[in-house]
Amino acid sequence: MRYIQSPIFFWLCCLFLFLEGLPQSLNAQLTGFSRADRIKYTANSPFERFDDGRPKVPDQYIEALRNSSSEMVWGPLRRAGFPNQWVDGWKLLQPDKKLVGRVFTAQYMPTRPDVDEIIEKEANSEIRSNQRVINRLRPGDVLVVDLFGKVEEGTFVGDNLAAAVLAASGNGFVIDGGVRDLDGIIPQGMPGYVRGFHVSALADVMLTGVNVPIQIGNTTVMPGDVVLGDREGLTFIPASVVTEVAKASKMTELHDVWTKAKLATGKYKASDLYPRPKDPALINEFEEWRDSELAKLGMEPQSP
Repeated sequence: MRYIQSPIFFWLCCLFLFLEGLPQSLNAQLTGFSRADRIKYTANSPFERFDDGRPKVPDQYIEALRNSSSEMVWGPLRRAGFPNQWVDGWKLLQPDKKLVGRVFTAQYMPTRPDVDEIIEKEANSEIRSNQRVINRLRPGDVLVVDLFGKVEEGTFVGDNLAAAVLAASGNGFVIDGGVRDLDGIIPQGMPGYVRGFHVSALADVMLTGVNVPIQIGNTTVMPGDVVLGDREGLTFIPASVVTEVAKASKMTELHDVWTKAKLATGKYKASDLYPRPKDPALINEFEEWRDSELAKLGMEPQSP
């Protein structure tokens, strides 16, 4: 009976017991990640929580990041100990629009009939899995779907369900997979990041988790992160460091705005202003303006 002591046998027993204990729920999932787990693994977040356990990052930080960029948050995240938060290689639905909001995750895996049968039985619903996910969105959410890069039969939304995402969240989406009905999605105006487009419908996949940790590219994404999307890619900002990242990003943004305005006057050379003004009078002018702009956002001025 040596196999009884093997890690594989132990894992299978644990999986069986876990599946036996799954609750009857519209949102049944294979990945057991509870509200308590969402709180546990984002315990460093100082903010209030949604009822599902996700950190509720305040709107002021969402707005502070709205004019930011991949570069502006790259440095602060690395200094905070998060070097793997940026993902590129996307097809953008609205290249002129940025995507900012609180992350709501969904995880899919390739269909395995014996497992999928249990998941759907526990879900106890005739609603399709992608609709079950969309039905749980709330205003400000950004739906982030791990479809393991699948495009053909990995089309999480077409034009109708894209409209449902927009109606529920007022925001766009990230799909590490595909979409369809592009001609019907683009006019709706929501930003979207996808891996590709295909005429097929979603098939041969199973929903294994909602608001669970997922992998997007080389990044581990947690429910409640803040996502920032621009032309270059997506950055996932942990709630625990969003305050410092948003402030550092805003500082860079304000510096860039002021510097470009000064250069546009034709009175200064780049070396007079960048990377930092050399004239003490210009330094004082910039710092006073910068701190007044920070105050408008409820942010503390830069420490001396």
